[in-house]
Amino acid sequence: MARIKQTKPIERQPSSEYVAGQTSTPTKNIDDIAFQPNGVASKAAQAPATARKDAGVAQLVIAVAGIYGSFLTWAYLQEKLTTTPHVAALSGATEVFRYPVFLNTIQSLFAAATGALYLYSSTPRGQPIPPVIPSRRILAPLLLVAVTSSLASPFGYASLAHIDYITFLLAKSCKLLPVMLLHVTVFRKRYPLYKYLVVAAVTAGVAVFTLHSGKARKSSSSSSNGGNSAWGLLLLGVNLLFDGLTNSTQDYIFGAFQPYTGPQMMCANNLMSTAVTAAYLVLSPWLVHTGVGEWLGMDVAGSAGELEAALGFMARHPGVWADVLGFAACGAVGQVFIFYTLSTFSSVLLVTVTVTRKMFTMILSVVAFGHRLSRMQVLGVGLVFGGIGVEAAIARQEKLAKEAAKRKAAEKKGQ
Repeated sequence: MARIKQTKPIERQPSSEYVAGQTSTPTKNIDDIAFQPNGVASKAAQAPATARKDAGVAQLVIAVAGIYGSFLTWAYLQEKLTTTPHVAALSGATEVFRYPVFLNTIQSLFAAATGALYLYSSTPRGQPIPPVIPSRRILAPLLLVAVTSSLASPFGYASLAHIDYITFLLAKSCKLLPVMLLHVTVFRKRYPLYKYLVVAAVTAGVAVFTLHSGKARKSSSSSSNGGNSAWGLLLLGVNLLFDGLTNSTQDYIFGAFQPYTGPQMMCANNLMSTAVTAAYLVLSPWLVHTGVGEWLGMDVAGSAGELEAALGFMARHPGVWADVLGFAACGAVGQVFIFYTLSTFSSVLLVTVTVTRKMFTMILSVVAFGHRLSRMQVLGVGLVFGGIGVEAAIARQEKLAKEAAKRKAAEKKGQ
């Protein structure tokens, strides 16, 4: 019997786990998450779909080395900036860098410029560069992302005055918790049982680590200097809630304004974040004398004068500029490598790199800054990364199963 020629050839989709393929219904797993320069999680499943079929070992080494190098250096500089005491030459007073909005402005400016270059270089020749703000309707959600991401970071930095950096890293590793909380309470979404177990393990790990922290056992004299782990965890919880709101809003943008790529989001979000934080730095000295400033709880000697205070700190300690600029540059370059990995390989590979990067970040912090962990703290670390590892492994299996089912369906359709 003669075969009938098909009117339209079957289009085969890349199915290898090392080739990125856009799913029609992107899932909300940990493997869909990338990082903005301030540590905020963002969904990156809609990174540019310019997957290369000839991607090999060289590209893999570049992607992994780029993510490790940029984000490990970023984390090292973050801890160095927020914990290193500096002695003023004239007064002899010891002071620490405490200017999160100023730091956010610098790094978002770097990331916006890097995102613009990435958007330009990733646009195929002969095609117009896609606008970072394609319509007026996208302005409101983009502004919400800029505001929430700008608000999240100061709470995170403020928590470091009360908890150590290792606890900070552990809590920041459980990005799934605020996202699930928002989706369960606001959107009435339900999750599989294993996700609740993962969140429970991560939460228990952070609690065990904090309760057995050496800082929690300090004498009352040291606690009078401002160390309050409960208050620090509360501030960090607010930071994580803002992170979750940022991530959920980005999910909405990617779903409602397709096609909207990662480089567009990177450029637009950081441009608007720069505008928000710069406006605060410039206007806060004036706002403090108005009713708005009083309502916000601003004070002349504190938050209202951050720009002047930060510039004064940098003038007294000019060597800090290298750490600030290096921190901003590493965050911006790290984002590019995240999107490069997604567009060249897949989010299955990215999640493995992300989980191992967090573990190496903690090891780097322990080695570089002399942290000592008790046995119970090691148990807490194990619970956190064990939970994250289980989540990553199950997400990988689910993704590979979906790809196998998609291949099988395509084969049946072609018969």
